[in-house]
Amino acid sequence: MSVALYARGGGGKAAARRPGRGRRRAAVVLLLALAYAVGILMFVLGGGGAGPSGRAGVTVASVRRRRAAPLPSPPPGSVYRSHLVFNRLLPDIRDETSSASTASSLSSTSWRRNMLMTSHNQNPGELWMPCINRRLIRSELPPSNGYLIIEANGGLNQQRLSICDAVVVASLLNATLVIPTFHFNSVWRDHSKFGDIFDEDYFIETLREHVRVVKELPADVLEHFNNNISSIPNMRTKAYSSPNHYMQKVLPKLQELGVVRIAPFSNRLVQSAPSNIQALRCFVNYQALRFAEPIRVLAKDMIERMVKKSTLTSGKYVSVHLRFEEDMVAFSCCTYDGGLKEKIEMENARERSWRGKFHRHGRVINPEANRRDGKCPLTPLEV
Repeated sequence: MSVALYARGGGGKAAARRPGRGRRRAAVVLLLALAYAVGILMFVLGGGGAGPSGRAGVTVASVRRRRAAPLPSPPPGSVYRSHLVFNRLLPDIRDETSSASTASSLSSTSWRRNMLMTSHNQNPGELWMPCINRRLIRSELPPSNGYLIIEANGGLNQQRLSICDAVVVASLLNATLVIPTFHFNSVWRDHSKFGDIFDEDYFIETLREHVRVVKELPADVLEHFNNNISSIPNMRTKAYSSPNHYMQKVLPKLQELGVVRIAPFSNRLVQSAPSNIQALRCFVNYQALRFAEPIRVLAKDMIERMVKKSTLTSGKYVSVHLRFEEDMVAFSCCTYDGGLKEKIEMENARERSWRGKFHRHGRVINPEANRRDGKCPLTPLEV
């Protein structure tokens, strides 16, 4: 290279200096080559070549030389460990149960029972009074403005609250309430109708002085909509709507058509409402809604059995509604001890019931934070 440069260059002093520069460049190149060779040699001697397993030894060597820093453990309360805690406490639980007959244990049990039966939210001297004792205004019902059809969705508690709200809305609109229908839920797959759960005739008779209720829409009214309830305009109402909303938006349509439909109807009336509305809600919930006879008979048998068996334990018993169901666990976005299988099943359940709701832009799912915040349903073991 230095020879070529020299050949292309001119004569004189500049040409005479070029051979020295070429030697220095050659020395630099030689040093770089030597350093490269030394690096390769150190790599091979250090176990960096491919080993018998065929995998690059550099990865194994680097892992051995530099161990990765351990991942920080999650904050307390972030992970489901109740099954582990239970196994650790089980011997103590058995010991306490076996010694329950001793005087000290009886004293402790009595103290716990008294604590549980003492209300800590009640002001001294204040008596709890049923809300239905508030007087309801009874007057002759004016001519009806038409028919109100609602579809109660959700579980039994939500359906019950929807029925209470439907009676209130019917009273506000001076409408005749058609016995509510229940939305078929893909989780429970329950085809029960109102009459399968509640006593229809008792419901209608109890509300006779407050709201008109009929079992079904009259045939002549249904004919105007091709005998198809789905053809009746659905007044989609926002959650927790005020009484004024119904008077201003729903009533004009009711007076125009003679019938309106609201579906879904869960939580469609504001919770905080005037006292007369709250009183009617309470009246429906605690007086008008009575379970159907087969359910009442079953409940009576269960109570008698509980009373009889509880005499063996000084009248003590525990009644539990586990409510640990697929839809609630999936909706909570909490994780338990089911591993990958549980994760896949819950993801599939969320997609079936809520179709992409949990994957919307900006939605963050943090099971550990949910558990720390106490938002995870209790397992049967925890209960």
